[in-house]
Order: sequence, then structure tokens, then C-alpha cells
Amino acid sequence: MKKLALLLIGLLLVPTLFLTSCDRGDDPGDDTLVATPAFTLMTEYMVQNDLDINNILVNSQNQKFVVGAPAADALQTFLDTYYIMDIRSNTDFLDAHIDGANNVPFSDILTTASTTSKPILVVCYTGQTACYATALLRLYGYPSTRSLKWGMSGWNQSTAKAWNGKIGSNLADGHTNWTYEGAPSNLVFDNPTISTTLTDGEAILKQRVEALVAAGFSAATVSGSDVLTNPSQYFINNYFSEADYSGPSSFGHINGAYRILPLTIADDSYKGLEPDSGAKVVTYCYTGQTSAVITACLRVLGYDAYSMTFGMNGIYNTNPAWTTNQWGGDSTPKNLQIISNK
Repeated sequence: MKKLALLLIGLLLVPTLFLTSCDRGDDPGDDTLVATPAFTLMTEYMVQNDLDINNILVNSQNQKFVVGAPAADALQTFLDTYYIMDIRSNTDFLDAHIDGANNVPFSDILTTASTTSKPILVVCYTGQTACYATALLRLYGYPSTRSLKWGMSGWNQSTAKAWNGKIGSNLADGHTNWTYEGAPSNLVFDNPTISTTLTDGEAILKQRVEALVAAGFSAATVSGSDVLTNPSQYFINNYFSEADYSGPSSFGHINGAYRILPLTIADDSYKGLEPDSGAKVVTYCYTGQTSAVITACLRVLGYDAYSMTFGMNGIYNTNPAWTTNQWGGDSTPKNLQIISNK
């Protein structure tokens, strides 16, 4: 009887062992034992913890991902508020930097963030790399992180060469791939596939952020000239308001560009993006700074995503529809103090 009882217990345990040993990645490998996909585990955690894309753009304290350089009379308060993380090259940092700033390689932003209790301000040349870093830091658990809008280009005229050197081509003006027509109808795609052996949403998210920090921002960028010249090679999402997207008084847009906005996980609007391998998802905005944040979020989600550098400013700076965010128009360098160690 004892042997029979042990045999029955063993038979009952076999299915339990199979169920608990199933891989929780996106490909469980057995259609009869469907585990929760890693994408679902991660995105459920993100939504539940205020880490959806909209919460990365504007945190729970209603702080946008960027903050402009301060007025001269507010400079000291500004400097006292932040741990300033300057991710430019050491050569350029030594040549001119903000007082009290710390020169940190992009690859070290996560480890450095853990050493301070202050809100972090990330600084780069144009604001684009800093915005990408800011998104990754917010996703990793530093929600008060912000980037300096326009980077060091907005701080002082002497450090503005990064933006000044990229304006003036106006490639889109009169280009055959520039249009003022309405947006194409948004499509609905499946979720991206995430490959991991991890089974916890937070752990999956952190693993993916760490990988993106190691890869750097340059791997996630594409030039405006290439997107404008070869739009069919990309899945393009325009991050303009509807009024700026189309119509006679609008900026216009790259031919074939979708306008998926809002773009969040919670409302499934992200499903309008093409996740298949080989479909480069390019986001473009006005300055390349918002698109850097969006691109960081989309890469975490598993998309082959890219930010179009310098945004609208890089391909059509003289467009007459500007009211804000035009480099050289409403946005120009300030004359704030810089420190040199040379």
C-alpha cells in the first residue's frame, strides 16, 4: 500500500513540475504550456508603476523630461538643485562645462545615478543624447531625472557649435517627399518579441535598460536626410500635433509618416507601430529631443527604433510655421557662466 501511495503521489507531481519549469520568455517552446510572455510581464509592471511612455515624458511630479537653462538671477538655485551629469567627451568637458558638473561616460550613467540623492540633470551637446539617457534613467528608477534642453548649445554661445553647425540645409523645402496631406490610417500590429529567461517584470525592464545603456545612443539614431530621401525604408512616426502635421498652415511632414499620438502602452496605441524584424521605426519631432525619449522607450519595448537627429530643425529650419522650438528663432544660446580646466 505504501508503494502504491508513493506511486500515486509521484504521478500527481509530474504535471506540477512541468508547469513550474516552463520558460516565461516570448517563445515557451510548447503550445500546450503557454507562459506569460516577457513583453506582457514587463509592460504590466511599467503601467502599474507609472513607467508608461507618457509618464517618462512627464513624471508624477508633472516635471517634463527637459528643463531649459535658467535665467542668470536663478542660476545658483538651479545649480544647487541638481546633480549635474555631463556626458560629453572629457576633452570638451575640460574645455567648458557648467560649474559643479561631473563628467560621466554614457556607459556609467546608471552606476553614477546610484551615488546621489539629488535629482539628476543630464547634459550633452544638443540635448538629444541627454534626453535618451534621461528616459533610460527614469525607466530604471530615477523619475526626477531631467535633461538640459538644447544641451550645452543652449547654455552659452561659445558651446553652441553643435546646434549651429546643423542648421541651414532646409532639405525638406520643396522636396518631393515633403507633403501637407492628411495622415494615413493607423494599422494594428502584434507585440514585439522579447527574449529573456527572467520571469519578473521589473527585472526584465532593468535588464533591457542596462543593455541599451551599454549600446549607447549613436546606435539608435538616423539622419533626417536619409529618412527624407528614402522614406519607404522606414516605418516613420511623426510626433507633431495634428495642427502641425497637415494643412496649409502646418509644417507638413515626410511622405507616408504616421501620426501615432498619444503613444502609450495602457491604451494599446503602441500597437500602431510595426515590430517585425527589418522594420526600422523612426520617430521624428521638432528638435530630436522628444524623439530620443520615445526611441529609448520603444527600444526597451523591443522595437528596432531610431530617433531622427535634430528633428524638424535639421531638415526644414526656415519653415514659416514655427512658433516654438525653432533653433535660432525663439530658441538661442544664453550667456551663462562656464568653467574651463584648461
